[in-house]
Amino acid sequence: MGKKKEIDTRFSKFGTASFTATTKVNDFIDYLEQGKVMGTRCKGCGKKFFPPRADCYNCLSDDMEWFEVSGTGKLVTYSKLQYAPVGFENDLPYSIAVLDYGDYKVFGRISSSIPDDEIKIGMEMITKVNRLPNGQLNYVFEKA
Repeated sequence: MGKKKEIDTRFSKFGTASFTATTKVNDFIDYLEQGKVMGTRCKGCGKKFFPPRADCYNCLSDDMEWFEVSGTGKLVTYSKLQYAPVGFENDLPYSIAVLDYGDYKVFGRISSSIPDDEIKIGMEMITKVNRLPNGQLNYVFEKA
């Protein structure tokens, strides 16, 4: 008998409600479990990607390597959500944001531990792994 093909479902561990079980960058989850938020860098042209990509749209290479999202990014924009997509209704209200790390940007959530009146455009923030009460993983932005 032939061997049954195993399905890599690591990505189902990501987020409040995970709509994607498999992806070419499932190692992203292993890194989150190690406390690291990772992106990918094209070995061909050096372009950095977050969320991670398996292929470079810039030079069409599939020769990628992982890099850690580290240091501080500047808050470019944010929005406090009062309505949420299916699966996120119980999280409301929450703020989504973009941090600029210079040669790449990261889209994500601002930690609920930061009071609204302390959030300012241009403030320095870090991206860190967050373990949810149900055991799922995501990442959030905290004050630097």
